[in-house]
Amino acid sequence: MDPDPKDALFIFALQNAVKHDSLPKSGTVIGMVLGKYPALRPRAQEIAFLAKEVLLEVERLSPPERRKKLADLAPELIEEMNAPKVHTHELPTLERAEHGVVMRFAPNPSGPLHLGHARAAVLNDAYVERYGGRYILRIEDTDPKRVDPDAYRMVQEDIQWMGLRITDIFYQSDRFDQYYKIAAQLIGLGGAYVCTCENEQFRLLKQAKTPCPCRGRTIEENQDLWQKMLGGEFYEGEASVRVRTSLDHPDPAMRDFPAFRILNEPTHPRIEAQVYPLMNFTVAVDDHLMGVTHVIRGKDHIANTRRQRYIYEYFGWNEPVYRHYGRMGIEGVVLSTSQMREGIRSGTYSGWDDIRLGTLRALARRGIKPEAVRQVVLDIGIGETDISFSWDNLFAKNRDIIDPVADRFFFVPDPLSLTIAGASAREAHALLHPGDEKKGYRTLKFEYEVLLPRQEFQKEVKMIRLKDLFNVHVDWSSGTPVLTYAGESLSDARALKAPIVQWLPTGDATPCTLHTPDGDVQGLCESAVSSMADQVIQFERVGFARIDCVTPDGITAYFCHK
Repeated sequence: MDPDPKDALFIFALQNAVKHDSLPKSGTVIGMVLGKYPALRPRAQEIAFLAKEVLLEVERLSPPERRKKLADLAPELIEEMNAPKVHTHELPTLERAEHGVVMRFAPNPSGPLHLGHARAAVLNDAYVERYGGRYILRIEDTDPKRVDPDAYRMVQEDIQWMGLRITDIFYQSDRFDQYYKIAAQLIGLGGAYVCTCENEQFRLLKQAKTPCPCRGRTIEENQDLWQKMLGGEFYEGEASVRVRTSLDHPDPAMRDFPAFRILNEPTHPRIEAQVYPLMNFTVAVDDHLMGVTHVIRGKDHIANTRRQRYIYEYFGWNEPVYRHYGRMGIEGVVLSTSQMREGIRSGTYSGWDDIRLGTLRALARRGIKPEAVRQVVLDIGIGETDISFSWDNLFAKNRDIIDPVADRFFFVPDPLSLTIAGASAREAHALLHPGDEKKGYRTLKFEYEVLLPRQEFQKEVKMIRLKDLFNVHVDWSSGTPVLTYAGESLSDARALKAPIVQWLPTGDATPCTLHTPDGDVQGLCESAVSSMADQVIQFERVGFARIDCVTPDGITAYFCHK
């Protein structure tokens, strides 16, 4: 249940003031509330009004009073601020950001979000957190060929998983009337014209820096043709609207680039339309109308920035501050939406969250935390140099987060059942977490026969130590391993460099399938793992894993990393 908006504003204003030892910032506090409680976003105007009153109330308090009230109302926030911080690189300052920012994250709903999207999403979010202001989610769905209806839901789920401080949500498919209106204005300024040339004919003229016949039409003729386009008098490919630029531009792609086209198929899932605006037009218009102050995106958009500036110049609009970061190569996973969709359709992948993919939901299924993704993105920053994404860095960040809290259990892949001669029945008491004795112990009963990983006996080891139990001699004289009790001395095991091996009692073992990017591993795990659904644990000597589901037939887990 969502809190009273005024109470939420008061708590977050206190946190902001205590954290920075200064007066709370209105934009930051509002963003924190709307990011934490998405259901309150329709009441944004009311919340902005309430914020003024709340901030005055917090400003009247002395710093000690603010801390005391925050400790009384939300002690977990005090603990969060006092917790040790994981170091991330400081992002560079943004020019013209002193009075707050308006940032936007603008995905296309062609599928769920992936690691490439996370970079833009997190960097924008970090600057909204730093300077205060608004964070716009703009769903850019003006190309019906690239719209997956399910993606509208998936994108918002992924954003919620990342914890972005979104304050406003817009769908470009809701804004066609505005695009049509501004297109008419641009035509009236002489900044655009209706082109009825065939595509190949126009391409050849453009390459030759020669104006097409349509370029010489009067404004009135272009306005008339524009109305005919909207009235359905042209079919797909028969007419388009082009932004008038310099035909001498050294880059042919800049010369009279298209702003609108006609599409008869496929139909759009949200609207009925035949005249569709193209990306460079809608982005320029929306960035202006939405008051976007800063645009952070990849340097593959530099050419688009130049195109969009033509529209800004025609209307005399003030441009946002643009920052373009270098390309980020991500190896080892599939990121192409079309390839992922085809793989799902053919059965190669189980779904958008198949752990061989680079989607955020695939990372979540493995047990990667959104905080780890955020930290690695902030470390990468917004530099213009091309880089390769480091999985090791992501895993290290995630390990820092999950290792202090993940309970430990045994998983035995490809189990081999063996009897240990000379050993008496006993109980092993293993810590749930080696760094936190308060979490308690788990009990494993040894009764002569144990389950061990078969791979441990692929080489003729002389001794092994069963973790948290005792040492075992291994005799190979018969050609197969024969195990005998060898005492409890850890120093003896170390002297012989005996491997420490996980094990399971035959009476306390549950079937477990561990899905990894390299294939499935069948085995057995402690029955207590059945209570850990949707949690990340550590299978000792195997790695961290997220327990996906528990059924009467066994446990399904997904490998996270070592």
